[in-house]
Amino acid sequence: MSRSKFFLLVGTLSLLGVARADDGYRLWLRYDKIADEALRQSYAATISEIVVPEPPAQGPGGFGDLGTATVAAARDELSAGLSGLLGTTIPVVTKASRNGALVLGTPCSNPDLLALVTEADLRAAGEEGYILRRVAIGAEHRIVLAANRDIGLLYGAFTLLRQLETHQPIGQLSIVTAPKIQRRMINHWDNLARTVERGYAGQSIWEWFVLPDVVSPRYRDYARACASIGLNGTVLTNVNADAQLLTAPFLQKIAAIARVLRPYGIRVYLPVRWSAPIELDQLKTADPLDPAVIKWWTVKVAEIYRAIPDFGGFLVKANSEGQPGPQNYHRTHADGANLLADAVALNGGIVIWRAFVYDAANPDDRAKQAYSEFVPLDGKFRDNVLVQVKNGPIDFMPREPFHPLFGAMPKTPLALEVQITQEYLGQGTQLAFLAPMWKEVLEADTHRPAADTTVARIVDGSADLQRISAIAGVANIGTDRNWTGHPLAQANWYAFGRLAWDHTLTAAQIADEWTRQTFSNDPRVVAPLTSMLLESREAVVNYSMPLGLHHIMATGHHYGPGPWVDDQKRPDWNPVYYHRADAKGIGFDRTATGSNALAQYAPGAAKPWDDLATCPDEFLLWFHHVPWDYRMRSGKSLWEELCLHYQHGIDTVRTWQKTWGLLQNAIDAERFAHVQGLLIRQERDAREWRDACTQYFATFSKMPLPAGVEPPEHPLEFYEKAVLRYTPGWSAGK
Repeated sequence: MSRSKFFLLVGTLSLLGVARADDGYRLWLRYDKIADEALRQSYAATISEIVVPEPPAQGPGGFGDLGTATVAAARDELSAGLSGLLGTTIPVVTKASRNGALVLGTPCSNPDLLALVTEADLRAAGEEGYILRRVAIGAEHRIVLAANRDIGLLYGAFTLLRQLETHQPIGQLSIVTAPKIQRRMINHWDNLARTVERGYAGQSIWEWFVLPDVVSPRYRDYARACASIGLNGTVLTNVNADAQLLTAPFLQKIAAIARVLRPYGIRVYLPVRWSAPIELDQLKTADPLDPAVIKWWTVKVAEIYRAIPDFGGFLVKANSEGQPGPQNYHRTHADGANLLADAVALNGGIVIWRAFVYDAANPDDRAKQAYSEFVPLDGKFRDNVLVQVKNGPIDFMPREPFHPLFGAMPKTPLALEVQITQEYLGQGTQLAFLAPMWKEVLEADTHRPAADTTVARIVDGSADLQRISAIAGVANIGTDRNWTGHPLAQANWYAFGRLAWDHTLTAAQIADEWTRQTFSNDPRVVAPLTSMLLESREAVVNYSMPLGLHHIMATGHHYGPGPWVDDQKRPDWNPVYYHRADAKGIGFDRTATGSNALAQYAPGAAKPWDDLATCPDEFLLWFHHVPWDYRMRSGKSLWEELCLHYQHGIDTVRTWQKTWGLLQNAIDAERFAHVQGLLIRQERDAREWRDACTQYFATFSKMPLPAGVEPPEHPLEFYEKAVLRYTPGWSAGK
């Protein structure tokens, strides 16, 4: 094709309104030119230049503890973002010279800012927050971006760009904000061989073999994305840790990554394999009270801090799912955590000790075991230890009640762990926007005797005046060009960061922001796409594990249904352990007549769940073994309601297929086709869940499918014999 014909084709496509190609790499930081000319000119009239004062002549202190690199990152982001959005170069200067100057600085770097912001504003901004305000100076105006530390300037820069990307008015701009949770962390379950446990978006982004000599430019883009939503920590590798990570060669590789992340305010944390002293230096024991072990960790931590001066600390999975830990030596979790906490304390490091523990030898309800192990240790951990608790008591199920530990350890900082990667919600193949799920747990009331003890206030430390706070999300990030596999799964990475910064945001707010930045501000796109996002988690629950069913997925890879599985070596790895279907009914009795897991909750939380008449439908089979003919609130039997939930989930996915089809000319062809194909697959998978589960449970209920539920495509034996091979994120050798 000749050049003239090529440009004629491009021009014709533009006139037809066809969106340009987009592979999703830029995530929500696209900075495309604003199409609305009036709005673009309005913004351009309000922001005329970027003012970044020269750093002080003496030392780096004037630009905060991270040095000028963070200010440079903020400057560069603003320059690129504003120039892209406004379609013209916005000059960067050291002194304001025009009406509409955007002035950046801290009180140290730019004392003149003190005349434009108040001491109260600066106190409210704290260590990481910022002030973003349009102010009048005589006949002119300025936009002031002020912070106590440089990292606040970077966070504020991203917020200003978000305001423009989402077409928000800035004429009366006035934002003073600080994060509600201190440590806002991504947990990578990446292995050193670059496989990713429960990863559905390609290989690990960390290229260990060529580090530290080759540092991928992708690391900087990862840092930009994380900083844009306020994340400030990353655990680089799997909690099922490899001791080699602590060796000198790997510490140099980690240091190279840390150098890229540092200007963006992101600290590196490392997972710990408890047996590392034995594996690396042939110690005879890893007993946390043994003097030789204490010395080994003291020396090793000093080595880590020499390589990575701002090292954040350790994340530990111990005595869980076969991982070694202090209990191997008849010590407690507190004994192990305190050993590491003492080693990192002098450098300001923390230890995050996971509460995800369950023992094959323990016959008790798996949902109760973490509570039983950790509640007796409340108040016995060092001040720089957090216990990291999953949102629910089993394992990131599509729906769970909040974990009882959140209402039971007031003397210990508790970090919330959620799973961004969709291990049990369709993985990288199905749409499931998880902000509504996380909001459920954050807003859950633990009903502790103290006032206002929601999970959110326990996690952010305000309920118990904790000194440290943290939240962690298991990453859904990989080497796929669009980072997350499913193009719409980017919304979960985004939502986690936004809620980590401010857990009072609504799921609808977050969905709206992400859609506008990632796809379009056109209402014809925003309304239907946000509707799909907000419906999606509930749809997955309906067609997979409705009414409180849980852990009935297939073995190993956890993709698709497997309620019949009963051959695993541990009872609590078998779906039959959880649904307990029999001729009488279905569900796990966790009341006083069953496992009595309800006793681990405060009476105010437990009371509505304890009675069949008051238990919400969504938790019915979590807490009760319910007769098949039990009359539900709808007037239908449990069996009818169960089957109709499966059908409703499928019907919802079918509406998305139609909705998405209407967006074809408003979304670039690459992402449109990708999502369209995935929605076809999601509908097929939803039908498989319905057909397999309703037929299997019918062998107990002996009841026919109710009206409105489609007949199965295949007999039950077809689904029971189906084998999925080479699924992403799983290998049979684990």
